[in-house]
Amino acid sequence: MKTVKRLGAAALATAMLMGSTSMAFAETKVLKFAHDNKADPFENPAHACTAVFANIVEADTNGEIKVEVYPSNQLGSAAEHVQMVRDDLIQATLTSTGALASYYPRIDVLNLAFAFDSNASTYDVFDGPFGSALASDIEGTLGDVKVLGFPDTGGFFAVTNSKHSIATLEDFKGIRIRTMSLPSHQKIMQALGAEAYPMAWGEVYAGLQTGVIDGQMNPVPTVTFAKFNEVQGYLTLTNHLFSPYTMMLSKTFWDGLTADQQKIIRYAAQSCVVASRGVSRVIEASDRGLAGLKDKMEITALSAEDREKFKEATQPVVVKHVQESLGDEGVKLLNLFQQEVDKANASRYME
Repeated sequence: MKTVKRLGAAALATAMLMGSTSMAFAETKVLKFAHDNKADPFENPAHACTAVFANIVEADTNGEIKVEVYPSNQLGSAAEHVQMVRDDLIQATLTSTGALASYYPRIDVLNLAFAFDSNASTYDVFDGPFGSALASDIEGTLGDVKVLGFPDTGGFFAVTNSKHSIATLEDFKGIRIRTMSLPSHQKIMQALGAEAYPMAWGEVYAGLQTGVIDGQMNPVPTVTFAKFNEVQGYLTLTNHLFSPYTMMLSKTFWDGLTADQQKIIRYAAQSCVVASRGVSRVIEASDRGLAGLKDKMEITALSAEDREKFKEATQPVVVKHVQESLGDEGVKLLNLFQQEVDKANASRYME
C-alpha cells in the first residue's frame, strides 16, 4: 500500500507559486520587431520608435507580451521583413516605401514631389482620413498584416552630391543620383535633369565613395548617421519628398491578442509615431542634423521661385505614372492624398 505524502503549508504554497509562474510563462507572447537602422534611439527615429513601443507594451501588459527588437537588418533585409511579418515569423516591422513597393505598388502615390509645405502638414495627412484610407488599402491588398501607423523616417528628403552645389534645375544636369527602386523616385530625378541610379541601401556609401554614383537623396538625419558627409561635399534642402515608415504587425499575431492587449498595442504604436517625429525634429536641430553638417558640407536652401520650378517639373510626371501604372485605385488614392495635403497646407496659414 502506497503512503500518500502530505505537503506542509509552506511546501504547498511553493508548489502553487511554481505552478502559477509556469502558467504565466506559458501565456507570455513574444513580439519580434525588426527594422534596418542602428540600435541607438537618439541617433535615428526607427529605434526611438521601437524602444518606446517595447517599453509601453511590456509595462502595460504586465509582461504578458515581451517585445524583442532586432535592429540593423539582423533578421534580413527590409523587404524580407515584410514577408516575415506576413508569415508571422516576426510580428512587427517598420518598412520604407521602397521595401513595401514590391508588395504594395500603390505606396508610390506618396511620392508626389514638393507636395508638403511643412512637417506639421505631414502629421495632419497621415493621422487623418488619408492615413486611414492608406492603412486600409495596404491591409486589404496584403491581407495578412495590420497597419498601426506611419512613423517619421527623419523628415523631408534633401539631395547631396560630390560635384557642385545645386540650386536650380540646370545644376542637376550630369549628376547621377542614387534612388530607391521606386519608379516615381527615378522619374522625379529624371524630370529634374539628373540621372537616376537605383541602388540597394547597403551599397550607397561605397557607391558614393568610389564614384559609381555622384549623390543620393534622404532626410538630413540619415545623411548624418550614414556619414555621407565623409564622401559628399554639397547638400541641398530640396524638401521634395516625405516618405514615412509603415508600421505593420502580423495579423495572425494581432488576432491572437485580447481586446485589452490590442488596445495597448494601438496606444504603444501611436506613441511610437510621436517618438519618431520628436527625435527627427531634435536631430534636425542638433549637431546630428544641419548644425553638425554646416561646417562639413556646403548647404543650399532653395528659393521659393526655384522650388516652384522644381514642383512644376516633377509633379506631372508622378501623376502620369500613377495614372498609367497604378490603376483606378491608385488614382483614387492619389486624389485623396492631394486633397488632404492641400487642406493641411492651407490650415497652416489660417488664424
